[in-house]
Amino acid sequence: MILEGIVTSLNADGELNVAPMGPIVDESLTWLHLRPFQRSQTFRNLQQRPHGVFHVVDDVLLLAKAAIGKLDTIPETFAAEKVTGRVLASACRWYEFEIDSLDASQDRTDIRARVVHVGRLRDFFGFNRAKHAVLEAAILATRLHLLPRDEIERQLAALRSPVEKTAGPQELEAFQLVSDHVARFFSLTPSPNRSP
Repeated sequence: MILEGIVTSLNADGELNVAPMGPIVDESLTWLHLRPFQRSQTFRNLQQRPHGVFHVVDDVLLLAKAAIGKLDTIPETFAAEKVTGRVLASACRWYEFEIDSLDASQDRTDIRARVVHVGRLRDFFGFNRAKHAVLEAAILATRLHLLPRDEIERQLAALRSPVEKTAGPQELEAFQLVSDHVARFFSLTPSPNRSP
């Protein structure tokens, strides 16, 4: 099963990277199967320092900002307990992990990691259609270079409905941020990319 969340990792100089990621997990969350692209900062960090922290979050504004590269300020963090890393103070739960294997033979790497410590800060907010729609929109915004424009615009329009019906202020802001990002991307992309 894929569990969407946020991974924090540190580079060789100790600088923090915050990135949304959906690892494959077992139901007990004792291991993580991460698949970052080699061009990503997360991959470079995990290659340099073979450990990090995976977070279960319900803050879709943070997730959306991280997904589209608009995280202007690093969120509040504190030191991880078993690995050299940082924990997001706004997370619901966190999973500190150490890498057992890293296969970089493909552009999308195959990283197997073992969970070495679990922490809990607060309860998960609960299921909300707007939060889910923002999550889907943020994932869609990371695939602008892979999918036809018509498909992205169709999916984004469908996701707008649950946001308008069930969102709070945070979800509305996050969805607008993602929508603006998509519009900017296509305003700079030549029209031949539009699918027939």
